[in-house]
Formats: sequence, structure tokens, C-alpha cells
Amino acid sequence: MPITFYIPGALRGFTAGRATVELASSPTLVGDALKELWNLYPGIRDRVATEQGEVRQHINIFVGNEDIRFTGGLATALTPDAKISIVPAVSGGSTRYLD
Repeated sequence: MPITFYIPGALRGFTAGRATVELASSPTLVGDALKELWNLYPGIRDRVATEQGEVRQHINIFVGNEDIRFTGGLATALTPDAKISIVPAVSGGSTRYLD
């Protein structure tokens, strides 16, 4: 099985509306998988990574259920059938509490 990226709605404009992207190859590290995704869909890169190539602070990347911030970052190892989710952080809301 290929490595699959799950693309959030906010980034689907850069993937021709695709909610999932399967990679043809099987990179062994998250960073390499992201580079392949960026080669396929270059517009995503600047929304996910900084100019230094690090994942932006407001973007969370999960391999399965594990946040890569706690599993090695871009050096997180991948299995050939890994599922990678790109999840923008959600913030905001009301400062008023309902009774």
C-alpha cells in the first residue's frame, strides 16, 4: 500500500480538490514524504513549511494518531502504508461563556 496524505479542506485548492494524495514511492521519513508531496503540489509547501523547511507552528502533522512533534519531527520514520494527516491548528472562539 502507498503512503497516503490526508489534505485538509483549506489546502485542497492546491491539490485540485483532492482530499487524499497517494505517493507513488515509499519514502521512509516524513520529511522526504513531504518533499514528494510538494513536488506534486508545490502550492502546499509555503502553507505547511517555513522558509527554513520546518513545519509551521500552526500546522500539525500526524502519522497515524501520533503528532510528529513528539516522534522525531521530519525525521519520523514511516512504514510503506503510512497515513499522514496535515491538520491546521484551530483557534479563536468566544470569550463569553454561556450559562
